[in-house]
Amino acid sequence: MRSFLRSIAVLGLTVAGLVLAGSSTAEAASSPAGYDVSHPQCGSILPTGAAFGIVGVNGGTAVKANPCLSTQLRWAARSSGAVAAQPKVQLYLNTANPGQVLNQVTTWPTSGTNRYGSCDGSNSAACSYQYGVERATNSVRNLFGPAARAAGITATVSSYTWWLDVETGNTWQGGSTAALARNRATLEGMTDFLTSSGGRVGLYSIAGQWRQVVGTVPTSSTLTPLPSWLAGATTLSGAVTNCAKAPLTQGPVLLAQYVSGGLDHDRSCS
Repeated sequence: MRSFLRSIAVLGLTVAGLVLAGSSTAEAASSPAGYDVSHPQCGSILPTGAAFGIVGVNGGTAVKANPCLSTQLRWAARSSGAVAAQPKVQLYLNTANPGQVLNQVTTWPTSGTNRYGSCDGSNSAACSYQYGVERATNSVRNLFGPAARAAGITATVSSYTWWLDVETGNTWQGGSTAALARNRATLEGMTDFLTSSGGRVGLYSIAGQWRQVVGTVPTSSTLTPLPSWLAGATTLSGAVTNCAKAPLTQGPVLLAQYVSGGLDHDRSCS
């Protein structure tokens, strides 16, 4: 998951070195860590001693597959499971909405009916939603295709938590309230497809980038109750602090990521 948010220097963020009230630094350090990996770690030695593993299904964008998916799924399955609140194997998907440059992409939908109406190939909420459905469908196909068979996986969508990776480094619409609403529609399409198959869905981002991509999420949106995985920390204590911050929507903050030693570590907030 090393992309726009996944590097220590990329945003020049500063995170206060605080810990939650009632917790000590020693207690925080003693909590087993999870890790997230994806295509940038192809060919690298993956971290040992993971309490849980989160694997990127995509290869950096919503239309590409992670070429090391089967290897990394096997790695995650060997996690210790030492954090009871976190499943040993979790997944994340890259997200985007290229509707404003739809003439430059080949994956923009031209049909489909959904909560926003009928998609006719235009830059509309209906096509944005359909784009999300199709990108999630393609990611599921990647997971349960040859990579799954190579990893000996017989699970289904309902077996996993699926985190939607929302970063400004990917292609999003902007410039108006309507554009942000179309971005939300894409994420809703992904969410609805996965939850309709029994999957558990969460949101990964930094608060400032989340607001830049989606704006204000209405309470009627299916994004509203989803849990958050907050990025941006560069230390364990910073991640512990992020666990106490406001969620991206109205669901609980379940995870906080921090980058240390060139690896993406994940702290359980439960």
